[in-house]
Amino acid sequence: MPPDSILVLLAQGLGAGLSSWAPGTVASLLFLLIWWPLARLPRPHYLLVVLLVAVAGVPLCGLASGTLGVHDAASVVWDELGGLLLALAVVPRHPGWGLAGFAAFRFFDVLKPGPVGWVDLHLNGGLGIVLDDLVAGGLALVVLWLMVWVRGRGGFSRDGHTG
Repeated sequence: MPPDSILVLLAQGLGAGLSSWAPGTVASLLFLLIWWPLARLPRPHYLLVVLLVAVAGVPLCGLASGTLGVHDAASVVWDELGGLLLALAVVPRHPGWGLAGFAAFRFFDVLKPGPVGWVDLHLNGGLGIVLDDLVAGGLALVVLWLMVWVRGRGGFSRDGHTG
């Protein structure tokens, strides 16, 4: 297998993006399995992982799209990983919060309101592919942070305890 093929497979979420039904949604659900252990990390370490996923995603998604000959190919889902992890950066490690983050992220990623749509339309290449998902993840993060804040009246620890 040529190196480009291996990188395309990685950009396709090791095959998760090859789903015939809503590949970004299927991959995002599977990426919750990656979030689960990462959610145990101290927040600075978690955010470093998000940054590394995003930075690595720019050339990775750009290469995969170029190889596939389609800008932002539906099968390229690495960008969903970065957006989802960003969205979940403020929630406690709990399956319910994970699903809420998944739903909020997919809402913004699929509908592409405001700044998400602008990035999607105006930025090309790997940067555009990754950045629209990060903006969607950022909007979802704000919604989730508000939900956590309202639920806990101001704060929580990473293990889900409010206070």
